[in-house]
Amino acid sequence: MTSATAQVRPDDVSAFDRNRRRFRDWRHRRPFWGGLLAMIAGLPILYFPYAHLSIGGLTFAMATTGGAGALIIGILLIVLGISAWLQPMSRLFAGVATILLSLVSIPVSNLGGFGMGLVPGLIGGGLMAAWAPLKQPAPAAADQGPAEAAGEESATAQLPAGPAETTLTKPGDPEASGEGR
Repeated sequence: MTSATAQVRPDDVSAFDRNRRRFRDWRHRRPFWGGLLAMIAGLPILYFPYAHLSIGGLTFAMATTGGAGALIIGILLIVLGISAWLQPMSRLFAGVATILLSLVSIPVSNLGGFGMGLVPGLIGGGLMAAWAPLKQPAPAAADQGPAEAAGEESATAQLPAGPAETTLTKPGDPEASGEGR
């Protein structure tokens, strides 16, 4: 068996390995970690304004006037994370909007969910804005024919020789037909 006839991926891999590879390929084509951190940032921002925390026998209600604002910010952060996954070309908008919403959550939602939503939101927004799709790899020497792999030039790689200079002339011009020489 040569490398030209070898299978890229063997058929006898388990379903787990096949699904893991499929997920890895999907994850590499989008800003996965930025979107995940944006969704994680939305959860504490949503939770703390509506939470009733109990310490000992004492209940703390964190309800503030920013409850509706925290609800909107938290849901938008989750939606921006999902949109970065499903539409990778919207990554720049989603990243900048995630950063801005995380900063707005400082005064609106209990210091950005006590920092537990602020920090992942800022990092996730930065990761989304900085992500760029991978460039397609150049064809390898194995994809070329035997003459090209040996270093010989092919006939299709050469450009036809054309006139060195092209000028526009009027019809009937004596210089264009060569009569004026």
